[in-house]
Amino acid sequence: MSAPAPSTPPSSPPSTPSPLGRELPAVRDRDYLLDRSGVVFKVIGDVHPGSHWLGYVKYHPDPRGDRTLFGTTYRQNTIVSKAFGILADRPECYVYSPAIGCVITGVPREDVVLHYSCRRALATLHERPELVDGSAVSKDLLAIIDWIVDQGAGDVIGVTGSFLVGVAGPRSDIDLVCYGPRGYDAAKSLFTERSLIRPYEGEDLTRLYVRRAKYMAGSSFDMLLRQEARKLQGLTSGAGAHINCEPLRADGDRTFHDVVAQEVGQISVLARITDHREGLATPALYGITVDTVIASTIDEPEVFARRITHLRSYLGAYTGAFREGDTVHLSGRLVHIQGSSGRGGFGIELTPWSATESYLANLAR
Repeated sequence: MSAPAPSTPPSSPPSTPSPLGRELPAVRDRDYLLDRSGVVFKVIGDVHPGSHWLGYVKYHPDPRGDRTLFGTTYRQNTIVSKAFGILADRPECYVYSPAIGCVITGVPREDVVLHYSCRRALATLHERPELVDGSAVSKDLLAIIDWIVDQGAGDVIGVTGSFLVGVAGPRSDIDLVCYGPRGYDAAKSLFTERSLIRPYEGEDLTRLYVRRAKYMAGSSFDMLLRQEARKLQGLTSGAGAHINCEPLRADGDRTFHDVVAQEVGQISVLARITDHREGLATPALYGITVDTVIASTIDEPEVFARRITHLRSYLGAYTGAFREGDTVHLSGRLVHIQGSSGRGGFGIELTPWSATESYLANLAR
């Protein structure tokens, strides 16, 4: 699939906006941003400092890449922490986030030249289907978009990933997002439409396990698939392409807007999920009770364990994955949370920005 934007070198941003990149006032979680250097950032979260949009490098100019954008070869990045290295000569892209409690990456707001909105992409592809390449997976996507629009859900479901910026190919996945409870309900209905999407079952379950196990090490086959079965994902009916939908928080959700996190150390525990209602959207927030401390970088971790009340995950892999009563093996950052919403106290946080540790949450039983 060729990029729908003019062939302009990354060092000289496009003067005419791409059909999929429009200036919009609201930047949302999982939207993409193109900066003046030609780097495409994936936005993470909805809480941003006044100076930056927080996120990581998703596509960047690199002759070793396999995508073409603005007439230039681009490389895809799938590991968030690698953004630190990609941006090594741009220290202005390193920024401390009080809400997350660590240094992460982001794009300075004044450097943004294009905003790729997931919602706008869905509407644009519905209006202009010629923007995709005609491959089997593209036809599947257009049929799914038609269903979404016919159901009146075009305002609460969006298209992200490679189709968002126009670099998808015949072997691409389809990545969707949905916003708030109405979006979640619409997406759940979509994933029951067998004429469009079929579930992972039979021999395809091994394909799903291999796909996930490299990011979720330590989970057994049965437990990982039980965890994955709770998420919005499947295979398209035509091309058999992987499709998933990540539930995001509703517009105006302020759950994390006044939160300040301070890291205490790192901890690995067995915990029981006590409340999953806020865990169905990214960032996911689960109520937990710690049963056993497995490892920790802090002294006397059992003292903290009695006061740990929640799990917060910026890793979409764990959104909607757990239910009340589950026992989960957690490995993450021990943080102290402060905020006027009453969600203060100690918690375990999973973020994708760690360059030294893989933060995990695996269903234990």
